[in-house]
Amino acid sequence: MKIQVFVCNPFQENTYVVYDDSGEALIIDPGFYDEGEFLPAKKFIDGNGLKLRRLLNTHLHLDHSMGNHFIGESFGIQASANKADVFLQEKANGQAEMFGLPWRGSIPAITDFLKEGDLVNVGQMNFRVLEVPGHTPGGLAFYEESEGTVFVGDSLFCGGIGRTDLPGGNENTLLNAIRSKLLTLPPQTLALSGHGPSTTIAAEIPNLESYR
Repeated sequence: MKIQVFVCNPFQENTYVVYDDSGEALIIDPGFYDEGEFLPAKKFIDGNGLKLRRLLNTHLHLDHSMGNHFIGESFGIQASANKADVFLQEKANGQAEMFGLPWRGSIPAITDFLKEGDLVNVGQMNFRVLEVPGHTPGGLAFYEESEGTVFVGDSLFCGGIGRTDLPGGNENTLLNAIRSKLLTLPPQTLALSGHGPSTTIAAEIPNLESYR
């Protein structure tokens, strides 16, 4: 499995293009603010002959999904996410105002919903869907066991957890989900977050001890 990261929008969000030697690929959390941010990713995908098969959203905050329409228009792929976050998508412009972004756009409606235990198979990659609510009600993580890698969105960061003061957030819910779904993964598992550097499950176990 190979991973290319594109850091997007004013919130420095991590958009991941994930692919294998077969050229099969998926994209996680396209946060492209405008066409200028999208074009390098499109050039990478096209230039490497990748076949983009899936678009996955860990959650539907605007900074993680504002690029969904670029993927849909260019590659004919619609997003998959958790149904519990649809209310956020429906208020995309309100999110922009809340975040202070001069953005007026729309996010294509999501009709393909993912839930705990679902499997997303692309090429030789097999991602197990984990529900990790708390940052948003529908927060998801995508775990590729054979690669020892989990994409955690904004639930877990290097040295901390996601904020829970936004609509639908709940700190206790998030902490319980992290402890039961993420910290139970093998300690060496690489955790790729929605912002900032990667970490490992082992590195974050002591950091979580400061939360009660």
